[in-house]
Amino acid sequence: MASPSNVPKPGRTLFALFAVIAILAGVALLQGQTKPKLGLDLAGGTTVTLTAKTEKGKNPPSGLMDQAVKIMTQRVNGLGVSDAEVAKQGSNNIVVNVPGEGQSRVVGLIGTTAKLQFRQVFAYADGKPTAGGATPSPSASPSGTASPSGKPTTKPSGSASPSASATPRKRAVSDALAAPTPNPSGSGSPSPSASPSASPSSPLVSPSTGTGTQTYPGVTDKAVVQQFESLDCYNGDRHAPGANDPKRQFVAACAQKVENGQVGKYILGPVRVLGENVKSATAMPPNSQQGQASWSVSLKFDGKGAKQFGDVTTDASKAYQSDSSSPQAQVAIVLDGQVVSAPQINQGAITGGSASIDGPADSFTQQYATDLANVLKYGALPLEFKQSSIDEVSSTLGSDQLTGGLIAGAIGLGLVVVYCLLYYRGLGLVAVSSLIVASIITYEAVVILGEGMGFRLSLPHIIGLIVSIGITADSFIVYFERLRDELRAGRRLRSSVENAWKRARRTILVADAVTFLAAVVLYFLAVGGVAGFAFAMGLTTLIDIVVVFFFTKPLVALLSRTRFFGRGHPMSGLDAKRLRRNPQDADGVAARKTSQEA
Repeated sequence: MASPSNVPKPGRTLFALFAVIAILAGVALLQGQTKPKLGLDLAGGTTVTLTAKTEKGKNPPSGLMDQAVKIMTQRVNGLGVSDAEVAKQGSNNIVVNVPGEGQSRVVGLIGTTAKLQFRQVFAYADGKPTAGGATPSPSASPSGTASPSGKPTTKPSGSASPSASATPRKRAVSDALAAPTPNPSGSGSPSPSASPSASPSSPLVSPSTGTGTQTYPGVTDKAVVQQFESLDCYNGDRHAPGANDPKRQFVAACAQKVENGQVGKYILGPVRVLGENVKSATAMPPNSQQGQASWSVSLKFDGKGAKQFGDVTTDASKAYQSDSSSPQAQVAIVLDGQVVSAPQINQGAITGGSASIDGPADSFTQQYATDLANVLKYGALPLEFKQSSIDEVSSTLGSDQLTGGLIAGAIGLGLVVVYCLLYYRGLGLVAVSSLIVASIITYEAVVILGEGMGFRLSLPHIIGLIVSIGITADSFIVYFERLRDELRAGRRLRSSVENAWKRARRTILVADAVTFLAAVVLYFLAVGGVAGFAFAMGLTTLIDIVVVFFFTKPLVALLSRTRFFGRGHPMSGLDAKRLRRNPQDADGVAARKTSQEA
């Protein structure tokens, strides 16, 4: 006869739990991390002081500084860095403390202004200063609007239009810089100049005169023209003065990335879409079906931004239809005054309210796309900041405090073990084994979270883990006492194991649920160390439920089938006769029997 399906199978449950523990250990080994990462107070880290840039050195408004602190904190959390501290110091400084060494990437992203702009391109050339100091000849086209009809004086021989286009999803995609650079081979892809030191041939030079005179159709700002011609994007940090000012009608800007050994420079028209109209930003992997070889950042605009983006792509598309080599067929994506990419719009306006930022595969990596999406997701900082100082700092508490905390935890654990062994005897070994299993799972979880989401173990976390020892022990005691009550009532051990579990699990779940809810509320309402304490307490509460349900109860069920526990050995802790010899217990049993007979 087949056994009923509801018969407990404790052996299978224990096997499944040990398999999960082994999988967690394998994940930790695959990550290459076998030790927990320590927080700022235990292992030190990087401290950077950011100073707000203001006109004439005036103090920035307090509200803008508070907003900057909030955005920086969101960026830190978005990167998965735990235990970081962002605080205002004085009237114009923000101090950022990031745990761990070598955190320059995180610090750089925190302080990035992240002002995003979409501007139409009016001119493009290699980033070297223009030879001969050519005098510009402005066009009569009106300023402030993209002029689709404006064209260079002549088209470069052999030039080919970039391959970037609007995808079926109507996102602006760029192939590298997507700029109309000359291509002597006529193969359809931009190629660098023969010598980096020589001024490359440009689509803006009129070969008919042979004087190097350049014209910029639609550009009426002579100062910007002069700045563009003298701009050297190969030296310095590629941040052209004024390129990040949204109020300027025309700006000169450098490309952010080096492509094929070259850095381009641009004359850009008025701002057509601002980053504050971006609703969401998401890092996207390469899509071979759409001919995309690099990672990208997918942008979604709000209603206003979608309309503005549709207008600028309409102008760029008209410019392409008029002259496929016109720089005005490109829409530059400008981040903090640098051109990230400048896709050419050659298949009509993009009105779907979405766009894509991408670039060369060697520079637009997963990390770059993820970081860019993170800073754009939470908006631009209301102020520009400069790094006043950046230092590697030692731990604020040191090894003595860590050692003291671990000793306190060991003492607490030892007292719990002694109590369980003296009071529950053999059954106390189940409690000790459960604590060991809970410790193993907790250790693996901390290691995996440290590598996967930047979780770092600080002193508040350790305190939370130590406090959880008592919470975990409470679950065992609830079950053991229910089991002893069943034996006092004269029931057999095997049936008592199941009956006691039915009564105990509800109490355990309610108690753990209350603790977990308290940890969640504390985590979201508190900051700093208190939030770290709440996180550790919530994590260990979940682990307690797993251990009690998948280890403690199945192990007791298996032990009840052994001779030592099944026959109630005096050292087992489940000696029914010894339990009934308690006068109060005996009176209780007699009273229940009298009540049943009556």
